[in-house]
Amino acid sequence: MCERRAENLMRPSQNIDTVMHAQSKEEKEKNRLRLRTSIMAVRWLALQGCAFRGNDESLSSSNRGNFLELVKAFAKMSTKIDEVVLENAPKNAQYIAPDIQKEILHIIANKVRQMIREETGDNCFCILVDEARDISKREQMAIILRFVNNHGILTERFHAIKSVSDTTSLNLKKEISDVLVYHDLQVKKIRGQRYDGASNMRGAWNGLQALFIRDCLYAYYVHCFAHRLQLTLVSAAKDVSVIWKFFSHLDNIVNIVTSSTKRIAFLSYILHREMKLSICW
Repeated sequence: MCERRAENLMRPSQNIDTVMHAQSKEEKEKNRLRLRTSIMAVRWLALQGCAFRGNDESLSSSNRGNFLELVKAFAKMSTKIDEVVLENAPKNAQYIAPDIQKEILHIIANKVRQMIREETGDNCFCILVDEARDISKREQMAIILRFVNNHGILTERFHAIKSVSDTTSLNLKKEISDVLVYHDLQVKKIRGQRYDGASNMRGAWNGLQALFIRDCLYAYYVHCFAHRLQLTLVSAAKDVSVIWKFFSHLDNIVNIVTSSTKRIAFLSYILHREMKLSICW
């Protein structure tokens, strides 16, 4: 026994530090593969705009949510992935927790913003801002950058979305300025502003556009063309009684039909029947 121990001690491949180093390297490779799988799942779901979580993510659930089901699909496609993810992963290094998903998503978002910042460079830019209320009744402000890149191509990039509790012009200016300063975009390089026609946005004295013009005289304000077109069409339609009556009746018809599932089903039946008749003719 002593001879065998002495022989094992003299073999470099049997040394404890060599064995521990080999195990550590193998664990690192497994962790990397496990993390890459989670990153690919997050990227795909974010690209398609899909929800991550499921109502029931337990092992007994038949549908554990998009994220976990996508990881399971990756595991079915590769035995190497199957050996290191979900139930085959250590409990403290599965990389599937909601906090891990959010952290990966935030890292990807910051990488995208960094690329947009590099694309903008030191050029001047315009800002496009719009607000909308989401399904949770929170006011969301979208910020878009419009600039000419280094190749001379006019480019628009969705840059950030901020949840704002106060939609006054002062608070909106503060939120926008904080986003720009955080990404090293100087307010003095703004050469255009595009908002809707709300008073807090286009006000000549205390509107958002007026506040930015005080900081940068060349940040000219342009009323959103899409919103102007909508207002023009509404105004023009009011002066043509036939068009106005048509859209008024159409609005009532849509409300009546969509308020009942039976009416929707009957309308679908009529449409399918007419399509069959048209094909026969």
